[in-house]
Amino acid sequence: VQLVESGGGLAQPGGSLILSCATSGFSFDMHHMTWVRQAPGKEREVVSCINGADGGTRYADSVQGRFTVSKDNALNTVSLQMSGLKPEDTGVYYCAAGNGCAATRAHYWGQGTQVTVSS
Repeated sequence: VQLVESGGGLAQPGGSLILSCATSGFSFDMHHMTWVRQAPGKEREVVSCINGADGGTRYADSVQGRFTVSKDNALNTVSLQMSGLKPEDTGVYYCAAGNGCAATRAHYWGQGTQVTVSS
C-alpha cells in the first residue's frame, strides 16, 4: 500500500495550492479518502473527506468554501484544491484512506506534505 502526497510548499496569505495524493495497493474506490492536517501544537484535524462509494464530500468548518476535494477513480488519486489560504492553514497535510471520515478510521496514511502560509 502506498499513498504519496505532493504539492505542498510556501504560499502567501490569500494564495492557492493544490495537493495531490497518488495511491496504490488497495481498493481506492471502496475507501473514504481524507486529508488530515497537523499543525504545530494543535490536534490533528480532518479538513476534508470524500466518500469512496458516492463521492460525497465533507469539510471542516475552518476550510468550508475555500478547499475543494476531488478524486479520480481511474487514476487512484485524490486532490485538495486550497484557495484563500490563511496562516492558520499551515501544517503537515496527510492523505489517508479508511472506512470512514474520522482520522481514527484511517487504515493507510501517506508521509505528509508541508504547507506553509506566510507573507
